[in-house]
Amino acid sequence: MKVNQCKIVDCTIRDGGLVNNWDFSVEFVQKLYAGLNEAGVDYMEIGYKNSPKLLKGADEAGPWRFLNDDFLKKVIPNKGNTKLSALVDIGRVDENDILPRSESLLDLIRVACYVKDVDKALKLVQTFHDRGYETTINIMALSNVMEHELLEAFAMIKDSVVDVVYIVDSYGSLDYKDMEHLINKFKQHLPNKRLGVHTHNNLQLAFSNTLVAADLGVELLDASVYGMGRAAGNCPTELLVTHLKNTNYKLRPVLEVLEQLLVPLREKEEWGYLIPYMITGSLDEHPRSAMALRASENKDKSVDFYDKLTTPEVGFDKSK
Repeated sequence: MKVNQCKIVDCTIRDGGLVNNWDFSVEFVQKLYAGLNEAGVDYMEIGYKNSPKLLKGADEAGPWRFLNDDFLKKVIPNKGNTKLSALVDIGRVDENDILPRSESLLDLIRVACYVKDVDKALKLVQTFHDRGYETTINIMALSNVMEHELLEAFAMIKDSVVDVVYIVDSYGSLDYKDMEHLINKFKQHLPNKRLGVHTHNNLQLAFSNTLVAADLGVELLDASVYGMGRAAGNCPTELLVTHLKNTNYKLRPVLEVLEQLLVPLREKEEWGYLIPYMITGSLDEHPRSAMALRASENKDKSVDFYDKLTTPEVGFDKSK
C-alpha cells in the first residue's frame, strides 16, 4: 500500500494568533507542541518571524508575533520529530534577524506575499535558502489575481530555489472546482515545484478543499486545531489527522490538546463559520468588514450587512 505523501502544517499558534493577538502562554504552546508531536503532525507553525521594529503595535502583541530564537529554545528545550515553521511578510522582516538554520530551532520559513510582490518574496526565499532553511512562497488572495499576473509570477518562481509553492484561499471563496483549476494550473506551469494549500472556512469548504488538494498530489496541507484562525478559521487539524488515508497520524493526542486548550479558549475568543464570514466569502471579499461587524453591537444583523455589501449606492467603508 502506497504511503500518503501529504504533510500537515499546523498553524494554530500563527494563524490562531490573529484571533487573540498571539496571547498564548508558554505552557499552552508547549502542550500543543507535545500533542502535535505525539500525533505525528509534520510541522507546527509556531508564529511569525517578523521584526518588531518594522511593525506598529509590536509592544501589545504576544511573543509568537516576533519569534526570538533564544526564547524559542526555552519554550521547546526538547524538540521532537515535529518540525518548526515560521511565517514572514514582505517588508516586515529584517533578514539580519534570521540566524542560520544550524543555530535556530526553525526548520521551515514561509514567505507570504501578494502576486505583485513575488519578486521581493523570492529574494527573501533565496536568503533563507542560503541559510539552510526549507522555504515556501505563499501567494495570497489568489481568487483576485489576473491570469497574466499569475503567469508572470510562475516564470519567476519556476527558476527560483523555493521548495514549495502555496495556493492560498485568503477569502474562503473557492470551491472544489476552483481548487482543481488552480492546482492543475500550478502543476502545469511549475512542474519542478512541490505544492501546498491553505484554506479558510467561510463557506464550510476548508476541509473538503484540502482533501481535493491532497487527492491531486498537493503535499503540504495547512490546518489548525479546532480550526482556530482569523475570522472563519481554517481546516481543522483533527479532521485531517483522522481522515487522511495511509498515514501514521494519531487522533487521540490532538483531541487531548483540543479538549484541554482550545475548547476553553473558544469560550473566550470567537472564530469559525459565522454568517457574516459566509457573506464575505460568497462575495469573494476580505473578511475585515465582517470582523468589524462581529466586534460591533450589530454583530448578528446579517441582512443589513449583506445589503450594504451588495448595494453600490450605500456608503460602506470596507477598509475598516
